[in-house]
Amino acid sequence: MDDAVRAAFEAVPRADFLPRTQRWRAGFDGPIGIGHGQTNSQPRTVATMLTLLDVRPGQRVLDVGSGSGWTTALLGHLVGSTGTVLGVELEPELAIWGARNLSRTGMSQASIRVAEAGVLGAPIEAPWDRILVSAGVSTLPWVLVDQLAPQGLMVIPVGGRLTTAALEAGTIRTTGHGPYLFVPLR
Repeated sequence: MDDAVRAAFEAVPRADFLPRTQRWRAGFDGPIGIGHGQTNSQPRTVATMLTLLDVRPGQRVLDVGSGSGWTTALLGHLVGSTGTVLGVELEPELAIWGARNLSRTGMSQASIRVAEAGVLGAPIEAPWDRILVSAGVSTLPWVLVDQLAPQGLMVIPVGGRLTTAALEAGTIRTTGHGPYLFVPLR
């Protein structure tokens, strides 16, 4: 875990993004159910994803599958007050809960909303410098690649491997890291 990600983890306690009945498990290095068939991901996995994503202050970041809001808050810490983070969550109740959790952090640069049905990501607000996807897919979704800014980077679980997709000079370069298990992207 790099220093910036470590600082984000220290600034954004996982317990604040877990159901009250599960907060005592915040130090558990494994996924924790948050309802609606979703989980708050394993901290070690989140740290790996954020390290691979290489978020910088001032960047615009999209968090697909924001769930409890923890990754959105971590990303908000990484982009700082000059950046922007938008979390999108398909399950309305989780989006509302995640936004409430996020609001307690005081980070005005980060927000969460309900994902638009049938729309992957947030293409209207694109391009994004970084995209984090916290749900698994079988193939790289080009609709998200198209939302990357020039020199943009996405981290997404593809076929059971964390995949980085970097947009360089108009072409996409992917690398795989893994194996990892995620809930499926819907």
